[in-house]
Amino acid sequence: MADSQWIFTESELLRTPSIFDGLTPEKERENRGKGVNFIFQVGIMLKLPQVTLATASVLLHRFYVRHSMADVPGRPGFHYYSMAATSVFLATKIEEDCRKMRELVIACVRVAQKDPQKTVDEQDKEYWRWKDNILHNEDVLLEALCFDLTLEPPYKILFEYLNLFGESDNRRLRNSAWAFINDSCMTTLCLMYSSRYIAASALYAAAKHCGTDMADDEDGRPWWEVIDVELIDIKKACNFLANVYENAHIKNGRDVSIHESTPEFGDESTAKTRATATRSKETPITETSEGVEDSRKRTRSPADAQERTVVNGQDEGHGDAVTNGEVKRRKVTNGHATINGDGANISMANGPGEMQARHDTVDDISEEGEVES
Repeated sequence: MADSQWIFTESELLRTPSIFDGLTPEKERENRGKGVNFIFQVGIMLKLPQVTLATASVLLHRFYVRHSMADVPGRPGFHYYSMAATSVFLATKIEEDCRKMRELVIACVRVAQKDPQKTVDEQDKEYWRWKDNILHNEDVLLEALCFDLTLEPPYKILFEYLNLFGESDNRRLRNSAWAFINDSCMTTLCLMYSSRYIAASALYAAAKHCGTDMADDEDGRPWWEVIDVELIDIKKACNFLANVYENAHIKNGRDVSIHESTPEFGDESTAKTRATATRSKETPITETSEGVEDSRKRTRSPADAQERTVVNGQDEGHGDAVTNGEVKRRKVTNGHATINGDGANISMANGPGEMQARHDTVDDISEEGEVES
């Protein structure tokens, strides 16, 4: 497998060059996130597609597996802003969505200095500092990647899965899965699982959130066996991202993300995203304004609704509106939604064709505005 050299275990990712040079694992993850956020902000300014930005984030994560971002005596580290800009430059070539060097440099200067309206020209010292850094670091990045530029973004695989299971018109499911992949770019999930597994995990998380069941095939195989992935690995990937959400920084004096993990072991025949033959008979297919989908949706009994705490008509634990003993799916507010049951939280802010960054303003960029050459 071409990507096998870039797949690592969690324990191996605790022995990166940056950690050996003194950074804590938490600080390294934070700096990686800042670098990816920088990529997203620059991409927004350049109007780059999400696939290109995802490719750039993978390049950045792979680079720091072999190089350090920490400064040590006699050897400065590679700053994550500088390498993020270089990753964008290389990703635009890989995805054949190039931008002029001048446009890229100006966007980098504006994002780094937190001034999206800053006037930058070729007479500016910062312009040449960034340009020289990008051109110099391109060779370093290519060498670190061993010139392995064959990437398969999980977005394309996700849409193949949606078409395979007849869910391509399910907009809510599609947007939920898309948001999961967007958020995964901020983490090292791309260093632990292949694009195929990330796409399958996004589909699993989205199906749990949307209450969507996917029918078994003619041989009675569940959907994850149809696409040849292991359910336990899918759950591990979902839990990894759930842990990232749970460990998010506290903002405004309160924890902004409290999420439940998915049990990794259990009876596969009763998996919430699986529509078995028996369940399909119990919930016949009916036509709705959203298309043929009732056979894939889960139902809850009034007893289930009574077990939850209801405040102002909203289920606090799962965000479901409870009316006369019936549960109605809640709408997404503030760009976030929580997977029902034993699932993890995913961001719902964006769908296909849009970009998602958990830190989506220039003000969230760290105070380091300059990159030493």
